[in-house]
Amino acid sequence: MNTTKNTAAQCAPLHGDRETKPAIRYAEFTGAWEQRKVGEIAVDTYGGGTPNTSVREYWDGDIPWIQSSDLTDGILSGATVNKRISKAGLMKSAAKLVPANSIAIITRVGVGKLAFMRFQYAASQDFLSLSRLKAEPWFCTYALYKKLQGELNAVQGTSIKGITKEVLLSKKIMLPTIDEQARIGSVFRNLDHLLTFRQREFVKLQNIKKALLEKMFPKDGADKPEIRFAGFTDAWEQRRLGELGSVAMCKRIFKEQTTESGDVPFFKIGTFGDEPDAFITRELFEEYKAKYPYPEIGDILISASGSIGRTVEYAGKDEYFQDSNIVWLKHDEHLDNGFLKHFYSVVKWVGIEGSTIKRLYNENILGTAISLPSLTEQQQIGAFFSTIDTLLTLHQHQLKKLKNIKKALLGKMFV
Repeated sequence: MNTTKNTAAQCAPLHGDRETKPAIRYAEFTGAWEQRKVGEIAVDTYGGGTPNTSVREYWDGDIPWIQSSDLTDGILSGATVNKRISKAGLMKSAAKLVPANSIAIITRVGVGKLAFMRFQYAASQDFLSLSRLKAEPWFCTYALYKKLQGELNAVQGTSIKGITKEVLLSKKIMLPTIDEQARIGSVFRNLDHLLTFRQREFVKLQNIKKALLEKMFPKDGADKPEIRFAGFTDAWEQRRLGELGSVAMCKRIFKEQTTESGDVPFFKIGTFGDEPDAFITRELFEEYKAKYPYPEIGDILISASGSIGRTVEYAGKDEYFQDSNIVWLKHDEHLDNGFLKHFYSVVKWVGIEGSTIKRLYNENILGTAISLPSLTEQQQIGAFFSTIDTLLTLHQHQLKKLKNIKKALLGKMFV
């Protein structure tokens, strides 16, 4: 650590507080930050490699081996280890054993993702690792991440294939004193730990919901689920969706009738369940809503092309939907929408099982089988899973808020 202080002191600071001091910092730190090359803050660098996948003795050993898909963008506190290699695999490939407390940086496809690794590991050829750091490791990790992300955002829309070792090591970052580095690194390390915890809780709840869906709807050939609420014992009735209602969709909207901004959002299959990128006039909306099919509050809209089966519960807002690609089942009071929404999570559409067809036609929807309990049991099941969905949404909002806080602090606490 003393090496950083001594070497940094030899570097002439840049002129102007705007360039050498962050917007937010702890009160006890006032000095200007100093510019250093990435190659100057690491004693050693390591490349990576992949052992021959056809040689079994090279795999399933004791050495963690990471690839680009193991890193989560924005979460820098380590990687998920899905594969391990043996000592033989390490010896017979370009992979190297990287010391603990190194920074693993993706330099090929996925460039810009990186992680601080607290344990020994080996990596694929997509990585360059910085080891034996001369500055506070967590600070270096986030400073380098901010640097790479800033450069990627500056060339957004350009296809970046990768970055060479020479170019990466020649990049420059700004360093404060070692004490300030440690304080800043601690802030972001704790934020990442909290983000990781929240993400795990979210995934855990998703898995609980998935398991309950499998057990609270009857399996193929069964007329009762494995788990149900007390007081319900009757067999579920086998029906077809076509016996319960018909497929409805909005009137077709042509491209020339839309604008990039306007009064009423128009959702296409690509923006369904997300933010709209097209709008229609209030006059056209009111005319089509009055003359043609339009969903009622609570109707379950479903994507019929692309990623089929995505659902959105219509909440009553003024918005319009792309015909044939976004549809809903128009049914009577014998079917509860909350139940139907979660049935769509486990449905097996007739006519497309094992098919590469990425579209649901009316006959696929109407011909699909559904098991129905009493309306009262439907309502309890729908309400139960809606409560879980509310918790999932809360987790998502908390994650988004934390990510926004982290993004804002990255912009203000680094130069």
